[in-house]
Amino acid sequence: MAHLSFKINGKTRSFDVEPDCPLLYVLRDNAGLNNPRFGCGLGQCGACTVLVNQTPVRSCTLPASRAAGKEIMTLEGLGTPEHPHPLQAAFLEEQTFQCGYCLNGWVMAAKALLDKHPHPSDEEIRGAFEGLVCRCGSHVQIAAAVKRAAEMRRA
Repeated sequence: MAHLSFKINGKTRSFDVEPDCPLLYVLRDNAGLNNPRFGCGLGQCGACTVLVNQTPVRSCTLPASRAAGKEIMTLEGLGTPEHPHPLQAAFLEEQTFQCGYCLNGWVMAAKALLDKHPHPSDEEIRGAFEGLVCRCGSHVQIAAAVKRAAEMRRA
């Protein structure tokens, strides 16, 4: 066991965990967060995506020890149901998801994209979503939501 500290959604949290424990389990089991989600466990679907120092990473394959001392943002860190982040509002307005299981990965990847490229091209949007899986086929609505969020930033 190791005593590891993280800055999760703006708050410093410390846990005694195995250093090779996936960050996903620390976030869900120790920090009590509902997102990210377990999908494939292999880093291939993206349901577990979080931002580590503003970079999207698959938390199911990242050992907790490699994330220690870093800033971690999960979907819960963006907004609340009462005051959603503009990106979350855009995803709702575009009715992007049917089941919502993969939502975490898409929103977090979109957040990283818009932070880096406030007005992304279609190619940049597609590139940001490489490796994410939505079994419902909501890709067109997701791209529209990112464009809407970018427009909201201009206003």
